Amino acid sequence: MAFARLLLALLLLFAAAPGQAASLKPLSVYFLDVGQGDAALIVSPTGKTVLIDAGPPEAQATLVPRVKQLVQGPIDLIILTHPHLDHLGGMSRVIQAVGVRRFMDPGFDHPSDAYRKLLDVVGEEAGQVMTPTPNPSAPDTPLSIGLGEGAALSILWPRVPQEPFLKSTRSDANSNSIVAKLTYGDTSFLFMGDAEPETEARLLGKPLDLSATVLKVAHHGGRYSSTAPYLAAVRPQAAVISCGARNDYGHPTAEALGRLQDVGARVFRTDQDGEVLAVSDGATVTLTAAQGRAPPVVVKGQGPGAPRASSGPKGKSVEIVVGRQEPAASGSGSRYVSLKGSKVFHREDCPTLKRAKTQQRTVYPDRASALKERRPSEDCKP
Repeated sequence: MAFARLLLALLLLFAAAPGQAASLKPLSVYFLDVGQGDAALIVSPTGKTVLIDAGPPEAQATLVPRVKQLVQGPIDLIILTHPHLDHLGGMSRVIQAVGVRRFMDPGFDHPSDAYRKLLDVVGEEAGQVMTPTPNPSAPDTPLSIGLGEGAALSILWPRVPQEPFLKSTRSDANSNSIVAKLTYGDTSFLFMGDAEPETEARLLGKPLDLSATVLKVAHHGGRYSSTAPYLAAVRPQAAVISCGARNDYGHPTAEALGRLQDVGARVFRTDQDGEVLAVSDGATVTLTAAQGRAPPVVVKGQGPGAPRASSGPKGKSVEIVVGRQEPAASGSGSRYVSLKGSKVFHREDCPTLKRAKTQQRTVYPDRASALKERRPSEDCKP
Protein backbone atom coordinates (compact mmCIF):
# COMPACT_ATOMS: atom_id res chain seq x y z
CA MET A 1 0.00 0.00 0.00
CA ALA A 2 2.83 2.41 0.89
CA PHE A 3 4.59 1.67 -2.41
CA ALA A 4 1.34 2.23 -4.32
CA ARG A 5 0.87 5.60 -2.66
CA LEU A 6 4.48 6.56 -3.47
CA LEU A 7 4.03 5.51 -7.09
CA LEU A 8 0.84 7.55 -7.35
CA ALA A 9 2.58 10.58 -5.87
CA LEU A 10 5.40 10.27 -8.40
CA LEU A 11 2.96 9.95 -11.28
CA LEU A 12 1.14 13.07 -10.12
CA LEU A 13 4.45 14.91 -9.75
CA PHE A 14 5.58 14.07 -13.28
CA ALA A 15 2.13 14.89 -14.70
CA ALA A 16 2.36 18.34 -13.18
CA ALA A 17 5.91 19.07 -14.31
CA PRO A 18 6.13 21.79 -17.01
CA GLY A 19 8.31 19.61 -19.20
CA GLN A 20 5.56 17.00 -19.38
CA ALA A 21 2.73 19.45 -20.14
CA ALA A 22 2.34 18.42 -23.78
CA SER A 23 1.43 14.86 -22.77
CA LEU A 24 -1.64 15.92 -20.80
CA LYS A 25 -5.14 14.99 -21.90
CA PRO A 26 -7.00 17.82 -23.66
CA LEU A 27 -9.09 20.39 -21.86
CA SER A 28 -11.72 22.19 -23.95
CA VAL A 29 -13.44 25.55 -23.52
CA TYR A 30 -16.35 26.33 -25.82
CA PHE A 31 -17.10 30.05 -26.10
CA LEU A 32 -20.67 29.60 -27.27
CA ASP A 33 -22.30 31.97 -29.74
CA VAL A 34 -25.31 33.35 -27.85
CA GLY A 35 -25.57 36.77 -29.48
CA GLN A 36 -25.36 39.76 -27.17
CA GLY A 37 -24.49 37.86 -24.01
CA ASP A 38 -22.05 35.39 -22.49
CA ALA A 39 -21.86 31.60 -22.28
CA ALA A 40 -18.79 29.38 -22.00
CA LEU A 41 -18.62 25.64 -21.39
CA ILE A 42 -15.54 24.02 -19.84
CA VAL A 43 -14.99 20.29 -20.39
CA SER A 44 -12.09 19.09 -18.24
CA PRO A 45 -9.66 16.28 -19.15
CA THR A 46 -11.69 13.93 -16.94
CA GLY A 47 -15.03 15.03 -18.41
CA LYS A 48 -16.05 17.41 -15.60
CA THR A 49 -18.24 20.18 -17.00
CA VAL A 50 -18.64 23.81 -15.95
CA LEU A 51 -21.02 26.24 -17.66
CA ILE A 52 -20.24 29.90 -17.05
CA ASP A 53 -23.32 32.00 -17.90
CA ALA A 54 -26.05 31.11 -20.39
CA GLY A 55 -26.70 34.09 -22.64
CA PRO A 56 -29.92 36.10 -23.15
CA PRO A 57 -33.42 34.57 -23.43
CA GLU A 58 -33.37 34.71 -27.24
CA ALA A 59 -30.36 32.36 -27.28
CA GLN A 60 -32.27 29.47 -25.71
CA ALA A 61 -33.31 27.91 -29.02
CA THR A 62 -29.70 27.34 -30.06
CA LEU A 63 -27.99 27.16 -26.66
CA VAL A 64 -29.99 24.28 -25.19
CA PRO A 65 -29.47 21.82 -28.08
CA ARG A 66 -25.78 22.78 -28.31
CA VAL A 67 -25.21 22.10 -24.62
CA LYS A 68 -27.06 18.78 -24.94
CA GLN A 69 -24.67 17.86 -27.76
CA LEU A 70 -21.62 18.59 -25.63
CA VAL A 71 -22.69 17.36 -22.19
CA GLN A 72 -23.55 13.83 -21.18
CA GLY A 73 -25.61 13.90 -18.00
CA PRO A 74 -26.00 16.75 -15.52
CA ILE A 75 -23.55 19.67 -15.67
CA ASP A 76 -21.19 19.41 -12.70
CA LEU A 77 -21.20 23.16 -11.98
CA ILE A 78 -23.06 26.14 -13.40
CA ILE A 79 -21.70 29.58 -12.56
CA LEU A 80 -23.80 32.70 -13.00
CA THR A 81 -21.25 35.52 -12.97
CA HIS A 82 -23.88 38.14 -12.10
CA PRO A 83 -27.67 38.51 -12.23
CA HIS A 84 -28.15 40.29 -15.58
CA LEU A 85 -30.49 38.96 -18.25
CA ASP A 86 -27.84 38.64 -20.97
CA HIS A 87 -25.99 36.16 -18.75
CA LEU A 88 -28.87 34.25 -17.15
CA GLY A 89 -31.55 34.28 -19.87
CA GLY A 90 -31.00 30.73 -21.08
CA MET A 91 -29.96 29.19 -17.77
CA SER A 92 -33.31 27.86 -16.55
CA ARG A 93 -33.93 26.01 -19.81
CA VAL A 94 -30.43 24.52 -19.77
CA ILE A 95 -30.88 23.32 -16.19
CA GLN A 96 -34.26 21.77 -16.99
CA ALA A 97 -32.91 20.13 -20.15
CA VAL A 98 -29.66 18.57 -18.88
CA GLY A 99 -29.63 19.02 -15.10
CA VAL A 100 -27.01 20.48 -12.77
CA ARG A 101 -25.19 19.17 -9.71
CA ARG A 102 -23.98 22.48 -8.29
CA PHE A 103 -24.90 26.11 -8.88
CA MET A 104 -22.80 29.13 -7.92
CA ASP A 105 -23.49 32.84 -8.12
CA PRO A 106 -21.96 35.84 -6.31
CA GLY A 107 -24.78 36.09 -3.79
CA PHE A 108 -25.29 39.70 -4.87
CA ASP A 109 -28.98 40.58 -4.45
CA HIS A 110 -30.74 41.85 -7.54
CA PRO A 111 -34.43 42.73 -7.78
CA SER A 112 -35.18 41.33 -11.25
CA ASP A 113 -38.03 38.89 -11.89
CA ALA A 114 -35.84 36.84 -14.23
CA TYR A 115 -33.23 36.32 -11.50
CA ARG A 116 -35.86 35.35 -8.93
CA LYS A 117 -37.43 32.85 -11.32
CA LEU A 118 -34.00 31.36 -12.05
CA LEU A 119 -33.36 30.90 -8.33
CA ASP A 120 -36.69 29.07 -8.04
CA VAL A 121 -35.57 26.63 -10.76
CA VAL A 122 -32.15 26.27 -9.14
CA GLY A 123 -33.76 25.53 -5.79
CA GLU A 124 -35.77 22.71 -7.34
CA GLU A 125 -33.13 21.24 -9.63
CA ALA A 126 -29.61 21.84 -8.26
CA GLY A 127 -28.03 19.40 -5.84
CA GLN A 128 -26.06 22.19 -4.14
CA VAL A 129 -26.25 25.99 -4.19
CA MET A 130 -23.10 27.87 -3.26
CA THR A 131 -21.35 31.23 -3.29
CA PRO A 132 -17.58 31.73 -3.76
CA THR A 133 -16.91 32.13 -0.05
CA PRO A 134 -13.18 31.77 0.75
CA ASN A 135 -12.28 28.82 2.94
CA PRO A 136 -12.40 29.90 6.61
CA SER A 137 -9.25 27.88 7.31
CA ALA A 138 -7.38 29.81 4.58
CA PRO A 139 -9.25 33.13 4.27
CA ASP A 140 -6.53 34.87 2.26
CA THR A 141 -6.78 32.39 -0.59
CA PRO A 142 -9.44 32.10 -3.32
CA LEU A 143 -11.78 29.15 -3.46
CA SER A 144 -10.25 26.52 -5.76
CA ILE A 145 -12.28 23.80 -7.49
CA GLY A 146 -10.42 20.78 -8.81
CA LEU A 147 -11.56 19.48 -12.20
CA GLY A 148 -9.26 16.47 -12.49
CA GLU A 149 -5.86 15.80 -14.09
CA GLY A 150 -4.44 18.96 -12.51
CA ALA A 151 -7.05 21.33 -13.99
CA ALA A 152 -8.42 23.78 -11.43
CA LEU A 153 -10.82 26.70 -11.39
CA SER A 154 -10.02 29.45 -8.87
CA ILE A 155 -12.56 32.14 -7.97
CA LEU A 156 -10.72 35.45 -7.66
CA TRP A 157 -13.69 37.73 -6.99
CA PRO A 158 -15.95 38.35 -5.06
CA ARG A 159 -14.66 37.44 -1.59
CA VAL A 160 -17.59 38.01 0.74
CA PRO A 161 -17.54 37.89 3.77
CA GLN A 162 -13.75 38.38 3.94
CA GLU A 163 -14.18 41.49 1.78
CA PRO A 164 -17.41 43.43 1.15
CA PHE A 165 -19.01 43.77 -2.27
CA LEU A 166 -17.90 46.78 -4.28
CA LYS A 167 -20.41 49.62 -3.98
CA SER A 168 -21.22 52.94 -5.67
CA THR A 169 -19.64 51.86 -8.97
CA ARG A 170 -21.02 52.47 -12.44
CA SER A 171 -22.79 49.11 -12.08
CA ASP A 172 -22.49 47.26 -8.78
CA ALA A 173 -23.92 44.06 -10.28
CA ASN A 174 -21.23 44.13 -12.97
CA SER A 175 -18.49 45.11 -10.52
CA ASN A 176 -19.22 42.08 -8.37
CA SER A 177 -19.19 39.60 -11.25
CA ILE A 178 -17.54 36.30 -10.50
CA VAL A 179 -14.01 36.42 -11.92
CA ALA A 180 -12.55 32.93 -12.38
CA LYS A 181 -9.18 31.63 -13.51
CA LEU A 182 -8.89 28.17 -15.06
CA THR A 183 -5.40 26.66 -15.01
CA TYR A 184 -4.13 23.56 -16.76
CA GLY A 185 -0.45 22.76 -17.11
CA ASP A 186 1.28 25.87 -18.46
CA THR A 187 -1.97 27.31 -19.85
CA SER A 188 -4.72 29.37 -18.27
CA PHE A 189 -8.02 31.07 -19.01
CA LEU A 190 -9.40 34.16 -17.27
CA PHE A 191 -13.18 34.65 -17.26
CA MET A 192 -14.14 38.23 -16.42
CA GLY A 193 -17.95 38.29 -16.56
CA ASP A 194 -18.91 41.97 -16.86
CA ALA A 195 -16.26 43.18 -14.42
CA GLU A 196 -15.78 46.94 -14.16
CA PRO A 197 -12.61 49.04 -13.77
CA GLU A 198 -13.10 48.96 -10.00
CA THR A 199 -13.02 45.16 -10.10
CA GLU A 200 -9.82 45.19 -12.12
CA ALA A 201 -8.23 47.70 -9.75
CA ARG A 202 -9.14 45.57 -6.74
CA LEU A 203 -7.61 42.47 -8.32
CA LEU A 204 -4.46 44.37 -9.29
CA GLY A 205 -4.01 45.28 -5.64
CA LYS A 206 -3.82 41.63 -4.59
CA PRO A 207 -0.87 39.20 -4.65
CA LEU A 208 -2.39 37.20 -7.50
CA ASP A 209 -0.97 35.90 -10.75
CA LEU A 210 -3.45 37.37 -13.22
CA SER A 211 -1.59 36.25 -16.34
CA ALA A 212 -3.68 34.20 -18.75
CA THR A 213 -3.14 32.49 -22.08
CA VAL A 214 -6.74 33.24 -23.07
CA LEU A 215 -8.84 36.12 -21.76
CA LYS A 216 -12.63 36.13 -21.91
CA VAL A 217 -12.96 39.88 -22.31
CA ALA A 218 -15.10 41.71 -19.77
CA HIS A 219 -18.47 43.22 -20.64
CA HIS A 220 -18.52 42.18 -24.32
CA GLY A 221 -15.64 44.50 -25.16
CA GLY A 222 -17.15 47.61 -23.58
CA ARG A 223 -14.96 50.68 -23.33
CA TYR A 224 -14.86 50.89 -19.52
CA SER A 225 -13.32 47.51 -18.74
CA SER A 226 -10.11 45.89 -20.04
CA THR A 227 -8.08 48.82 -18.74
CA ALA A 228 -4.49 49.17 -19.88
CA PRO A 229 -2.96 48.36 -16.44
CA TYR A 230 -5.10 45.28 -16.13
CA LEU A 231 -4.26 43.97 -19.60
CA ALA A 232 -0.58 44.58 -18.88
CA ALA A 233 -0.90 42.23 -15.90
CA VAL A 234 -2.93 39.59 -17.76
CA ARG A 235 -0.76 39.60 -20.92
CA PRO A 236 -3.24 37.46 -22.91
CA GLN A 237 -2.03 35.63 -25.99
CA ALA A 238 -5.62 35.44 -27.23
CA ALA A 239 -8.83 37.22 -26.25
CA VAL A 240 -12.42 36.17 -26.87
CA ILE A 241 -15.20 38.76 -27.02
CA SER A 242 -18.76 37.46 -26.73
CA CYS A 243 -21.18 39.87 -28.40
CA GLY A 244 -24.04 40.00 -30.88
CA ALA A 245 -23.82 41.10 -34.50
CA ARG A 246 -24.87 44.72 -34.99
CA ASN A 247 -25.78 45.03 -31.30
CA ASP A 248 -27.25 48.26 -29.92
CA TYR A 249 -24.32 48.89 -27.56
CA GLY A 250 -21.55 49.23 -30.11
CA HIS A 251 -19.68 46.26 -28.63
CA PRO A 252 -16.83 45.69 -28.96
CA THR A 253 -15.69 49.29 -28.75
CA ALA A 254 -12.71 50.75 -30.55
CA GLU A 255 -11.17 51.65 -27.20
CA ALA A 256 -11.21 48.06 -25.89
CA LEU A 257 -10.01 46.64 -29.20
CA GLY A 258 -7.15 49.15 -29.27
CA ARG A 259 -5.98 48.19 -25.78
CA LEU A 260 -6.10 44.48 -26.68
CA GLN A 261 -4.07 45.19 -29.79
CA ASP A 262 -1.52 47.10 -27.72
CA VAL A 263 -0.76 43.96 -25.65
CA GLY A 264 -0.55 41.78 -28.75
CA ALA A 265 -3.63 39.63 -28.07
CA ARG A 266 -5.15 37.73 -31.00
CA VAL A 267 -8.82 38.72 -30.84
CA PHE A 268 -11.77 36.42 -31.55
CA ARG A 269 -15.34 37.75 -31.67
CA THR A 270 -18.46 35.61 -31.60
CA ASP A 271 -20.31 38.19 -33.73
CA GLN A 272 -17.83 37.56 -36.56
CA ASP A 273 -16.31 34.14 -35.75
CA GLY A 274 -19.30 32.33 -34.28
CA GLU A 275 -18.55 29.76 -31.62
CA VAL A 276 -14.88 29.64 -30.62
CA LEU A 277 -13.35 26.39 -29.39
CA ALA A 278 -10.16 26.60 -27.33
CA VAL A 279 -8.37 23.30 -26.65
CA SER A 280 -5.42 23.11 -24.24
CA ASP A 281 -2.93 20.25 -24.13
CA GLY A 282 -1.28 21.80 -21.10
CA ALA A 283 1.45 23.50 -23.13
CA THR A 284 -0.45 25.31 -25.90
CA VAL A 285 -4.00 26.39 -26.64
CA THR A 286 -5.47 25.89 -30.11
CA LEU A 287 -8.35 28.23 -30.95
CA THR A 288 -10.72 27.37 -33.77
CA ALA A 289 -13.53 29.62 -34.97
CA ALA A 290 -16.71 28.09 -36.35
CA GLN A 291 -16.85 30.66 -39.13
CA GLY A 292 -14.83 33.38 -40.76
CA ARG A 293 -11.33 32.32 -39.68
CA ALA A 294 -8.91 29.61 -40.86
CA PRO A 295 -6.63 27.95 -40.04
CA PRO A 296 -6.77 27.48 -36.22
CA VAL A 297 -4.57 29.73 -34.10
CA VAL A 298 -2.10 28.13 -31.68
CA VAL A 299 -0.79 30.12 -28.71
CA LYS A 300 1.69 29.07 -26.02
CA GLY A 301 1.03 29.00 -22.31
CA GLN A 302 3.06 31.38 -20.18
CA GLY A 303 3.91 28.93 -17.41
CA PRO A 304 2.27 27.46 -14.33
CA GLY A 305 0.71 30.78 -13.34
CA ALA A 306 -1.85 29.38 -10.90
CA PRO A 307 -2.94 31.73 -8.11
CA ARG A 308 -0.95 31.03 -4.98
CA ALA A 309 -4.29 30.30 -3.45
CA SER A 310 -4.19 26.59 -4.10
CA SER A 311 -1.65 25.54 -1.49
CA GLY A 312 -2.86 27.75 1.33
CA PRO A 313 -0.76 29.96 3.61
CA LYS A 314 1.90 28.41 5.84
CA GLY A 315 0.88 24.88 4.94
CA LYS A 316 -2.71 25.13 6.18
CA SER A 317 -5.13 22.89 4.39
CA VAL A 318 -7.43 24.21 1.71
CA GLU A 319 -10.79 22.47 1.79
CA ILE A 320 -13.45 22.37 -0.89
CA VAL A 321 -16.57 22.14 1.24
CA VAL A 322 -19.50 20.29 -0.27
CA GLY A 323 -22.98 21.02 1.06
CA ARG A 324 -24.00 22.77 4.26
CA GLN A 325 -21.50 22.10 7.01
CA GLU A 326 -22.36 21.72 10.67
CA PRO A 327 -19.54 21.72 13.21
CA ALA A 328 -18.53 18.13 14.00
CA ALA A 329 -18.32 17.07 17.61
CA SER A 330 -14.73 16.82 18.76
CA GLY A 331 -13.31 13.45 17.76
CA SER A 332 -16.63 12.27 16.33
CA GLY A 333 -15.41 11.93 12.76
CA SER A 334 -18.95 12.68 11.57
CA ARG A 335 -17.81 14.32 8.33
CA TYR A 336 -16.12 12.62 5.39
CA VAL A 337 -12.99 13.84 3.61
CA SER A 338 -11.29 13.16 0.26
CA LEU A 339 -7.75 14.25 -0.56
CA LYS A 340 -6.91 16.10 -3.76
CA GLY A 341 -6.42 13.66 -6.63
CA SER A 342 -7.91 10.73 -4.70
CA LYS A 343 -10.87 8.61 -5.79
CA VAL A 344 -11.77 7.53 -2.25
CA PHE A 345 -13.08 9.24 0.87
CA HIS A 346 -12.24 8.76 4.56
CA ARG A 347 -13.78 9.44 7.94
CA GLU A 348 -12.60 12.80 9.22
CA ASP A 349 -10.71 11.11 12.07
CA CYS A 350 -8.93 8.63 9.77
CA PRO A 351 -5.15 8.38 10.52
CA THR A 352 -4.43 8.44 6.78
CA LEU A 353 -5.59 12.05 6.62
CA LYS A 354 -3.20 13.05 9.38
CA ARG A 355 -0.27 11.52 7.50
CA ALA A 356 -1.23 12.97 4.12
CA LYS A 357 1.12 15.57 2.65
CA THR A 358 -1.40 17.13 0.26
CA GLN A 359 -3.00 20.26 1.66
CA GLN A 360 -6.15 20.42 -0.45
CA ARG A 361 -9.13 18.30 0.52
CA THR A 362 -12.86 18.07 -0.09
CA VAL A 363 -15.15 17.83 2.94
CA TYR A 364 -18.58 16.17 2.73
CA PRO A 365 -21.27 16.71 5.38
CA ASP A 366 -22.52 13.10 5.23
CA ARG A 367 -21.74 9.71 3.70
CA ALA A 368 -24.43 9.99 1.04
CA SER A 369 -22.82 13.17 -0.34
CA ALA A 370 -19.39 11.52 -0.42
CA LEU A 371 -20.71 8.43 -2.22
CA LYS A 372 -21.95 10.58 -5.10
CA GLU A 373 -18.36 11.41 -6.07
CA ARG A 374 -16.00 8.93 -4.38
CA ARG A 375 -15.83 5.34 -3.11
CA PRO A 376 -15.11 4.40 0.52
CA SER A 377 -11.48 3.98 1.54
CA GLU A 378 -10.27 0.52 2.49
CA ASP A 379 -8.24 1.73 5.48
CA CYS A 380 -10.94 3.31 7.66
CA LYS A 381 -13.98 1.79 5.87
CA PRO A 382 -16.16 4.94 6.26
